[in-house]
Amino acid sequence: MRSVALSASAILVCAAASASADEAVKPVFKPTSIKAPFLEQFTDDWSDRWTPSEATKKTPVGGETFSYVGKWEVEDAENVLVEGDKGLVAKTKAAHHAISAPFQSTVDFSDKPLVVQYEVAYQKGGNCGGGYVKLLEDGFQTAGKEFSDKTPWTIMFGPDLTCPGTKVHFIFRHQNPISGEFEEKHLKLPPKPSFDKNTNLFTLVLHPNSTYDVRFNGESHNTGSLLEDFDPSVNPPQEIDDPEDKKPEDWVDTKRISDPDATKPEDWDEEAPYEIADEEAVKPEGWLDDEPEFVPDPDAEKPEEWDDEEDGDWIAPTVRNPKCDEAPGCGEWKRPFKPNPAYKGKWFAPMIDNPEYKGEWAPRKIPNPNYFEDLTPVKSLKPIGGVGIELWSMTEDILFDNLYVGHSVEDAAALAAETWEVKHAAEEAAKKAKLVENDEDEPPVSFQEDPVAFIRAQIFTFIDALKVDPIFAVKSQPETAAGLTLALTTLFGMIGVLFGLIGGQQKPITTSVKKTDTPSADDKAAKAKTDAAPSAAAGGEKTETPVKKRK
Repeated sequence: MRSVALSASAILVCAAASASADEAVKPVFKPTSIKAPFLEQFTDDWSDRWTPSEATKKTPVGGETFSYVGKWEVEDAENVLVEGDKGLVAKTKAAHHAISAPFQSTVDFSDKPLVVQYEVAYQKGGNCGGGYVKLLEDGFQTAGKEFSDKTPWTIMFGPDLTCPGTKVHFIFRHQNPISGEFEEKHLKLPPKPSFDKNTNLFTLVLHPNSTYDVRFNGESHNTGSLLEDFDPSVNPPQEIDDPEDKKPEDWVDTKRISDPDATKPEDWDEEAPYEIADEEAVKPEGWLDDEPEFVPDPDAEKPEEWDDEEDGDWIAPTVRNPKCDEAPGCGEWKRPFKPNPAYKGKWFAPMIDNPEYKGEWAPRKIPNPNYFEDLTPVKSLKPIGGVGIELWSMTEDILFDNLYVGHSVEDAAALAAETWEVKHAAEEAAKKAKLVENDEDEPPVSFQEDPVAFIRAQIFTFIDALKVDPIFAVKSQPETAAGLTLALTTLFGMIGVLFGLIGGQQKPITTSVKKTDTPSADDKAAKAKTDAAPSAAAGGEKTETPVKKRK
């Protein structure tokens, strides 16, 4: 009873706290005083900076069509947590969206950190939809209405729902100083956090020494080096295959061949059938030779609308003969088949090593004409002059907010404290309140009324709370946490004792077969079927073994 009172008190306290939070006045948005090369909170003058794309693309028939039909709006979030706080929302489902904004001045991060941070909320939940941004190469930030997937960018960063699954992209475009070509470098193991409808914070920190830090909701998920963690690698191989080198016509790269000296044994009969009639089988007593297996259904009646002249003679449908169910069988008895002990199948010559094998051919290596070594790839990246959001989405109402592009990790963290942390705290409180509300929707069952139902309800409530906040779960239901811990400890202890007893007492089991034992009929049949397997022809394996590469 004491534990029941404690649990009820904890739930009442949480419910009261949640009710107070709902009744409390929501915080009011106030523009930040933090400064940065680019900081966007989508205030009333946002349209002075952002331009929706009107780019077109060629159609298969040669004309042009408007590519980016997705609509953009700056509006309140569906779940308002901060009064007056608006965000940029991709409104259209199953559409391409594109919008961009230039920086007031070029952002060069060759000698200072680059920090990119912003919020994304998939307000309609998970489906295929991008939430990433592109930092545009300086000189292309004024593309505006012509901004498209062809607009050069330096870094792409942010979340993507990939149907199924999630990932956080980090891609940069690096220029080969020899060929002048740009190549996209993708983070090999991008973070794959779980997204929900709540607001999530994405942060990228890129240092001048070419190290990086990808953070999700303020916590580091990936750290490393641009020289080690990206595919393809920044620096190309020193040697490549010679494109002019061709395999000689007489090159033999077949490692194993059929033995040309092997001959099929004289007694090998390829025509012998796999199965033969069992001459030892005897027709069961009581078999009804003269009874058909199926008979006309005695209960069937010709439909009234049946016309013999138009539809032909009516024939009653058949049903299984009930006499056959009472006997071993009926109709013509036929001998069953059994595996043919003389069956050997098709003969194949055994495989042997090919005496003319030269190994697996590979072209010779030559120096890579486009080889270079860039030990500081960050300094080689193009400066950025603007930001663009260009994505395809099957999800509508994706909200972007509080976009920071600058050089200060501390300022980005301070902005997150002013904005995202406020929303995050409110969303987490709402989760906890929902748990309590769901618990209150059903009348509580007392231990005296139904002990099993009471314990199950306590456990399920505790597990649901544990998924959201382990500390909250333990504090709200300490007796359930203690009970589960004790139960698990006891269970593992019993399993340990059980395995100890089994391991200590079990003796090896041996079977002996006397040479005088006479094989049964089943043994003969099993052996005949095994010996008669088509895939085990006496000549050996038909397939070749894998070929090793020549070093």
